[in-house]
Amino acid sequence: MDFKLDETQAELRTLASEVLAREAAQARLEEHEKSGRPYDTGTWKAMAQAGLIGACLPEEAGGAGLGPVEMAVILREAGAHVAPVPALPSLVAGLVVARHGTAAQREALAPVAEGDAVLTFAVREPGAGLADAPTATARGGRVTGRAGLVPYAAEASAVLVPARVEGAGTALFLVRPGAAGIRPVTLSTGEPAGVVTLDDAPAEMVGEPDGRAAESLRLHALAGITATASGVLAGALALTTGYIRTRRQFDRVLAEFQAVTMQIADVYIAARAVDVAMWAGVWRLAEGLPAQEDLAVAAHNAADAGLRALYTCQHLHGGIGLDVTYPLHRYFAWGKNAAHLLGGAEAQLDLIGAPA
Repeated sequence: MDFKLDETQAELRTLASEVLAREAAQARLEEHEKSGRPYDTGTWKAMAQAGLIGACLPEEAGGAGLGPVEMAVILREAGAHVAPVPALPSLVAGLVVARHGTAAQREALAPVAEGDAVLTFAVREPGAGLADAPTATARGGRVTGRAGLVPYAAEASAVLVPARVEGAGTALFLVRPGAAGIRPVTLSTGEPAGVVTLDDAPAEMVGEPDGRAAESLRLHALAGITATASGVLAGALALTTGYIRTRRQFDRVLAEFQAVTMQIADVYIAARAVDVAMWAGVWRLAEGLPAQEDLAVAAHNAADAGLRALYTCQHLHGGIGLDVTYPLHRYFAWGKNAAHLLGGAEAQLDLIGAPA
């Protein structure tokens, strides 16, 4: 397995880093938080103009038709800059529709690629894990039940919802938010979400009712969430390393204290563990190989060691780490949110230890 990015992927990473460093700078983030808007439309549009949103969307929609590795590259940079945009739900849902949808469904992704629309998916039923069976049921092109926690539910043009089909298996459906009941929920990141209830809501099937499209959504969601978490930890590590190199205590910089160097080394090790596990799972997903166990390992690292590493970053900052005028609190909130979306470390251990 080669963990080096190829030329296209490396250029995509550089482009994403440059765009987000400019658009999601500290001043812009503070301005957005005061605005009360669900997401930063300026940053979202800039990403679209740079081709970042459309990178993993099909060519029929004006995209580049790239895959899971490229999705992970973009989402890792979004996490590293804690960019307040709906990149995670849109890229995951868009890639799944690109792989399993009809020609008309793929063409309908064009507004997403242009930054004029948002796509999202049902993450999980509150209190359940990503591997749990859907509670929604479908019959005659209509879906009934709870779709679970959906990021950007009210803002999206469509929601991908897994549902059990009577007389068949599990299928994936595109549901318009206007046909659903949405109870607003604010995530720990400050992003909007909603618990979606469907009552005989009209829906379009994506793929066949054989469970493959629904499983594809689950695996791509795992990949997207862990890629974002990997970026979040990398960003927090860079911020903390810069802080301990300049912050002085007892007339010495913090980085000269042995206890501090040991703790920041632990954060580095945790970040590398999340990174390696994430890339291993995403690579297998891109190659069409079984990726369930590898992605579960990545998710466990993100929800366990990765989250503890963020606590260490906050500890090394002292009181300033809790100040909302200092950027570290965003990384901590994003890391906690990723762990919640994954169902926690124990849920991933259950998946890893489940009999084949």
